[in-house]
Amino acid sequence: MAKPVVAIVGRPNVGKSTLFNKLIGSRLSIVDDTPGVTRDRIYGDCEWLGHNFLLVDTGGIEPDTNDIILSQMRAQAEIAIQTADVIILVTDIRCGVVASDYEVASMLQKSGKPIILCVNKCDKIGEVDPDFYEFYNLGLGDPFPVSSVHGHGTGDMLDEVIKYFPEESEEEQEDDEVINVAIIGKPNVGKSSLVNKISGMNRAIVSDIAGTTRDTTDTHIENSYGKFNFIDTAGLRRKSRINDDIEKYSIIRAKMAVERANVCVIMIDATEGFTEQDSKVAGIALEQGKACIIAVNKWDAVEKDGNTMKEFREKLANDFSFMSFAPIMFISAKTGQRIDKLYEMIVFVHSQNSMRIST
Repeated sequence: MAKPVVAIVGRPNVGKSTLFNKLIGSRLSIVDDTPGVTRDRIYGDCEWLGHNFLLVDTGGIEPDTNDIILSQMRAQAEIAIQTADVIILVTDIRCGVVASDYEVASMLQKSGKPIILCVNKCDKIGEVDPDFYEFYNLGLGDPFPVSSVHGHGTGDMLDEVIKYFPEESEEEQEDDEVINVAIIGKPNVGKSSLVNKISGMNRAIVSDIAGTTRDTTDTHIENSYGKFNFIDTAGLRRKSRINDDIEKYSIIRAKMAVERANVCVIMIDATEGFTEQDSKVAGIALEQGKACIIAVNKWDAVEKDGNTMKEFREKLANDFSFMSFAPIMFISAKTGQRIDKLYEMIVFVHSQNSMRIST
């Protein structure tokens, strides 16, 4: 089961990034007194009372602004809100309740998601500042006094957060016989085409437009090789080339898909060869210790001679020297070339990784 997602939102400069860093235990977000420093969503793993979840830091929300950067930050925060299981709204007791707080609270209430109201910068120990009670006017229930700098009150706040985590349904409970396979890679390498070829039906939308798959889709297959659940993920692309804010959230979805997977099929475009993006995608699977297969797709579109595959394999082995354990396969999602061999390889690397973990 994928980890729950908790989004930290609020207007600029209320201490969201400081709170994020305190909760995950590291200075992953840049902290600065200048509003708008955190422009992109930043995510990190968090744990509280045995519950593991993904914490997402967002740029400050300015509900009514014509500033391009602030508008983009607002759009990214809205995406985080849409995909979160629980939302922490951070406010600032030093400023009191301001008009922007009301507007952000109203936007969050429309999402229908559980909202935890955090009143930050309550740094004094003892009685709560009388201004604290003003935050009840936001209509979000009991606020939690928190000091993101010192950590005061974060435990009570997280106790409330985990109450809203979704319970694992019977369908989501792990089946030891099923191999969960995450298909990951940069946009337009043929991930959805591979899933469609495997399933024999148009399970996922296929398009030549990079980034068509914005979320993950599961395709369950049972055949002579075993039981499989193929997880198709949104493609990952360089930040400098992202024009659509929705794409920026795809890396979190890919990370969550990899967490669910036993095996990761890292797809490479044979017509383009190895790229920096491929290395970053592989790194997500590598850091989680997953069994991996490097699948070179669109092999049917490559002009070949007697040494083409050998030379391509040697170059890839050098490019992927940091994960030399991963076998390299040459496939075509379009024609179905070596798809049967891919099944065999998935079963093999899964068994090998299972033995390694057991040892």
